[in-house]
Amino acid sequence: MLDDLAARFERASAAYAEANGLHRDDDWFMLKLHEEVGELTQAYNRATGRGRAKGRTPEEIRLDLADEAADVLGHVYLLVHRHGLDLSAAIERKWRFKPQKPA
Repeated sequence: MLDDLAARFERASAAYAEANGLHRDDDWFMLKLHEEVGELTQAYNRATGRGRAKGRTPEEIRLDLADEAADVLGHVYLLVHRHGLDLSAAIERKWRFKPQKPA
């Protein structure tokens, strides 16, 4: 499942980069992730009353927070995909998850 999701993020990102004339090198993947974390932080600040609402309704602010979280997740997957990392194994190792038995 994680590999499929990573591949979907990769296809979407590659299409976006091509459409906008962007060159995605190793630095781009890391810097873009940092940019998205900053945007998530801004959305969190608005959602928790620590930032200006900028005319957004509470529901719009909540959707913004979800959208920015989705961007961060997507860019984590892109970074993992770019470097050929085994995210499933890393999650099991770092979070001490036990491997699931096939259904």
